[in-house]
Order: sequence, then structure tokens, then C-alpha cells
Amino acid sequence: MADTNRDDSLIRIDKWLWVARFFKTRSLAAQAVAGGRVQLNGQRVKPAHDLKSGDELVIHIGALEWEIEVRALSMQRGPASEAQKLY
Repeated sequence: MADTNRDDSLIRIDKWLWVARFFKTRSLAAQAVAGGRVQLNGQRVKPAHDLKSGDELVIHIGALEWEIEVRALSMQRGPASEAQKLY
């Protein structure tokens, strides 16, 4: 049975990275987090770690490094214009 009382102020970091369109698949996002290419508030975390609004991420993708603050959470992947509003 699904938990209908899930706290919507938290989301798994791998899912948020996919929803925010940093990675094409959630699997790639999970691999990046597990491989240490994503840091949450200066710390290495696991893909299932919860993310909340106000957290700071450092994301390494190839030669690019993104330093962002999480501004919003979303459970569904949408257009790129909506994804950019999440950080």
C-alpha cells in the first residue's frame, strides 16, 4: 500500500536531479551521486538521501561544474523551462 502521507517537502536526490534535467535518466543521476560527482551541502551522499528546499548542490558533469541552491521540489519531470525554476 502506498504511503499517502509522504512528506512532499523531501525528495530523493537522484530523483530531483532527473526531474531538474541534469541527467537524462534517474539511473544516470544515481550513478553520479554514488560516484561522488554530486555533493550535498559539501558532503558526499547516497542516491536515496533526501533533498529539501534550501540545500546546496555541487554537480560535476564532464568538464562542467554546477553550484546551485535547491529552490523548489517537484515529483514530476516537466519541460526544461519548468525544471530551471527548481534551482
